[in-house]
Amino acid sequence: MATQKKGEPEVSLWERLDRPAATQRAALTPQKIAAVAVKVADAEGFAAVTMRRLATELGVAPMAAYRHVSGKDDLWALMVDRVTAETVVPEDLTGWREVLRAYAVGSRQLMLAHPWLAQLPTPHFALTPNRMAVAERQLAALERRGLDADTAMTAFRTVGAYVHGVSQSEVALRQYMEHNGWTSGDETRQGLAPQMMYLMNTGRYPAYQRYALAAGRKDDAAWQFETGLDCVLDGIAVRLGIEEQE
Repeated sequence: MATQKKGEPEVSLWERLDRPAATQRAALTPQKIAAVAVKVADAEGFAAVTMRRLATELGVAPMAAYRHVSGKDDLWALMVDRVTAETVVPEDLTGWREVLRAYAVGSRQLMLAHPWLAQLPTPHFALTPNRMAVAERQLAALERRGLDADTAMTAFRTVGAYVHGVSQSEVALRQYMEHNGWTSGDETRQGLAPQMMYLMNTGRYPAYQRYALAAGRKDDAAWQFETGLDCVLDGIAVRLGIEEQE
């Protein structure tokens, strides 16, 4: 049961799920709830995921899911944990840079596949078993380079902040394009042309105008992301003196 009696110590979702079940509920499990919730969010967006909607999709009574999750916080955590498992980094990668880079690239792909991740409150990106496993492997790779705990965590969080910020922006752009019916970079630029032409004609933004005229990778989001990622990793390597690979 997801509820607890008054006066009992608080028990986390993951501790409850690790406990042996008193009875088998083959028809409804936390994993099945999470799978359906992810399916709805992928198809219709984050706001479409409600406990009532899940009950309908699962074919159960509206209160049945509360046997497993106490509310949306638990549900979101289950959803995040489920999709995080999709990011697989080969075990033979051991160097700090290759491990962090692989997870960064995988995390971007995850957010593009599940855009609702960009809308979740930040705390729901941390305390789930699969999210902790992702952090554990990256922190361990940094620690092997001799970094102290605080420095390793700062480096890990710096890469994570870059990944989340850039991927969130990319998701937002895709949604903005979809809202306006634009299917390509050219259509987007054409749609924004009146505003852009006015601003460029003021003569106040010469550097941006040179970019607009000369850039050849405006629509290559993967290249932009990975180039920026390498800049972040290069900065960490130089600042912390861990340029060499293991």
